[in-house]
Amino acid sequence: MPLAIFDLDETLIHGDCASLWSEQMVRLEWVDAESFLRKDKQLMQAYAEGQLAMEDYMAFSLEPVAGRTPEEVEFLVGPWVEDFIEPIIFSDATRTIARHRAAGDRILIISASAVFLVQAIADRLGVDEVLAINLEVAHGVYSGRTEGVLTYREGKVTRLAQWLHEQGESLDGASFYSDSRNDLPLLLKVAHPQVVNPDPVLRAHAEQAGWPIHEWR
Repeated sequence: MPLAIFDLDETLIHGDCASLWSEQMVRLEWVDAESFLRKDKQLMQAYAEGQLAMEDYMAFSLEPVAGRTPEEVEFLVGPWVEDFIEPIIFSDATRTIARHRAAGDRILIISASAVFLVQAIADRLGVDEVLAINLEVAHGVYSGRTEGVLTYREGKVTRLAQWLHEQGESLDGASFYSDSRNDLPLLLKVAHPQVVNPDPVLRAHAEQAGWPIHEWR
C-alpha cells in the first residue's frame, strides 16, 4: 500500500515539540529556566537555518532526562501532550491523515525529535508507526545518549530505507509532508513531495520544482 509520511514539528503541529518539552522541563524544575531556554533558542535557530549538528542538540536536551526511567518520563509526557500539544495540532493535518487513512494508505511519522515525545504525540493523532531519535537505556534509565542513526536530514533517508526493508515496503506512490529545508533529502526521494507552511528555502525549491504547497492552519 502507498505510504503517507509526515514530518512532525511545524508540519502536523504549530510548534516544535522539543522546545516545548524544554519549557515543560523548566516547569518540572529539572533545569534552570534562563540558561537552558537561552541555549535551546540558539540551537533551534541553527536548526531553522539548516546549520544544526543534531548530536549537539540531543546531548544538550537529554541531559535533564539522564538517570530517569522511561516509565517516569512517559508518565509526565502524556499529560503534557494533552495540555500543550493537542491545542496546536493543525486541523488540516488531522483531515489529511484521515484522508490518507480512508484511502488505505499506511501512515508513518518521521521526526528529528526524541522518540518518547514523537510516539506520545503520534498516539494522540491515532498514528501507530513512527521513526524518531532513539535513546539509549542503560541499567533501566536513560543514559542521556542517543542510539543508532539520527532521523535528521540524510539520516531520515537512511532510517526510512532500513524500515522499508524490514517492513517489506517501498516508496512507490509515497507522499511526504514537511515544512523544512532539512527534509529536502527525503522530499527528493518520494513520488509525491508535499510542502507544508515551508521555510523560505523550501518554498523557493518547491516553487521551482512545481511541488504542491499547503498552508495549514
